[in-house]
Amino acid sequence: MSNKEKIGWCAGVILLVILYLLSSTDLIIKEKKKEICRVSVIVDQVNDNYYGNFREGMNMAEKKYQADVNFITLYAENDEIQQDELIVREVKDGTNAIILAPVREDHAVMQLDEISPGCPVIFLGASTISSSVACSISVDRYEMGRSLGEKIVENETPEIPVCLFTEGLSYTGNTDTYDGLRSVLDQAGFSVSLIEKRNEDTYRKTIEGTVYPENGKFMAVGMDVGALSDLADILEGSGVYREHVTALYGIGSTTKLLNQMDKGIVTGLMAWNRFDEGYLSVEKAVQAAGGEWNEKQITLTPEYIDDGILKSGTYEKLLYPME
Repeated sequence: MSNKEKIGWCAGVILLVILYLLSSTDLIIKEKKKEICRVSVIVDQVNDNYYGNFREGMNMAEKKYQADVNFITLYAENDEIQQDELIVREVKDGTNAIILAPVREDHAVMQLDEISPGCPVIFLGASTISSSVACSISVDRYEMGRSLGEKIVENETPEIPVCLFTEGLSYTGNTDTYDGLRSVLDQAGFSVSLIEKRNEDTYRKTIEGTVYPENGKFMAVGMDVGALSDLADILEGSGVYREHVTALYGIGSTTKLLNQMDKGIVTGLMAWNRFDEGYLSVEKAVQAAGGEWNEKQITLTPEYIDDGILKSGTYEKLLYPME
């Protein structure tokens, strides 16, 4: 090989090395950097006890869409004013989208119109269609209450009165659930009373009222996951109380509630796919932030679960999506 050929080979190798180094440092071929979408999830609870499956779905969507999701709880239970302040704070910090589980749906819509956040808002558990809400993801609370009422009528006798427990009718979805339950129970001849939580002892004192003196028995219905969880914990801690509360039904599902159902504490409950709810909320938030969303409302389908259905595994993917 002549010197001229050797020089040509060396020059070619050097050129290839230079081109490789330039391309690897993005000086020639610059990769388009994908912008990270910041999503703020503001819930209506002081912890994530009721958001286990939801967070699993949220985390999966966060990875798929390369989003930066911030899960935010309240400092005080059902504090809508604090929720307003958190929305303003997240907007000022530059969030690209907000996922909101409103404490009170009507209040949240009014405040969003006033705040005008300037970024898309996804509603959880609320069905309001508003110019301030890009998309709502919810279950039909009236229909869910009606379906639960039908199961109570099917399984129980009108001779035993029904006591409906709730954190408050003014909180998102609870009035619809109440109306759905009453539409069935009243028609079937059940005696129905309503107990709204006033303090931490409200539910326990109501149950104690049937024990001391022995005033009789009743069925309990937790119209929201908070009420159902509190009632299940109270009954699990006292065999005496369980003698007077003949059945416990409710709305909402957590791993703890399902374990309490397996123990015979919870008779039946309405559940929906919280994993899908979490996944879809982040997906729609990212799409809305990019101006790509089309759906204004997504309705999830609730299912009735009792001990027999739980053990059959029929809804295993709905109740335990990551197992």
